[in-house]
Amino acid sequence: MATHRRDGSSRTGSCGGRAAQALFIAQPVLSRQIRAFEQELGCLLFTRTMRSVELTPAGRQLYDEARRITTVVDTALRRVHEADRGEQRLVIAFSPALHVSDAIPAFTASHPKVQIDVFPLRWWEQDAPLRDGRAHVGYLRHPFDDSGLRTVPIGHETKVACLPVTHPLADRHTLTSADLDGEPILDVRTRRTSSLEEKFELIASGQGLALVPLSVAGSYSRPDLVYLPVTDALPVETCLAAPESSCAGPVPDFLDIATATLRRHSGDTELEEAGAASPAADGNGRQGRKPGARAVHTLTE
Repeated sequence: MATHRRDGSSRTGSCGGRAAQALFIAQPVLSRQIRAFEQELGCLLFTRTMRSVELTPAGRQLYDEARRITTVVDTALRRVHEADRGEQRLVIAFSPALHVSDAIPAFTASHPKVQIDVFPLRWWEQDAPLRDGRAHVGYLRHPFDDSGLRTVPIGHETKVACLPVTHPLADRHTLTSADLDGEPILDVRTRRTSSLEEKFELIASGQGLALVPLSVAGSYSRPDLVYLPVTDALPVETCLAAPESSCAGPVPDFLDIATATLRRHSGDTELEEAGAASPAADGNGRQGRKPGARAVHTLTE
């Protein structure tokens, strides 16, 4: 019986046999085809020993590329079938806590035959669905790779610090970047997380702090977290994005309608407004802050 490890390697045994069975070919045939493919590419895809088989760096890269290619092919085939049926579909991707719902009714009022799908983005995707065809339009936050994309600025968001309610800074009204010096900051450079929920669990358990857009704070309130304005943090730009090649069909019309609608509803949040969430002084003249959902509610007033 073959066993698989987290690093992508596998111990020899029935692994090759199972792979061959899944492809409905004999194992020796599969082995010959892999070796022929390696010769064609001019590089090894697997490191083979008597006890294990694992992907080489080239093999891992090919695996990642193949996953993207199959996604593009599947999306292309779906669009071909939709065209054959005379259907029009617009897929709108959006980053966490950015809402496209305000723009969709305005668009469907003038394009009732276009079917709308929404596509929630994970933090590591950003522009990827626009490039592999899974989405036609994205409502995104900078930074992301905007090469080959048409981007339309929508607004800006204030960043706030997310920290556990037990943190020594949790009773402050506002913070500066200097206040966070030496604090463990959870971001893509220090610790990658698979979701915002995972990040907030780590923060609540005392594993670090994070800087998040104000809309994210409002959408993910919980009693064991506090969100505080960081007065010198640079704002985050929000924008609509679409491939530059999308010059026909419903995409240009949606960009025009959504730009006007979302700009009206974005209402760039100023730090002063966030800072106005000053906690009331208690009977002893000390100022305190109620945590979690109440703190977020105050920040977003």
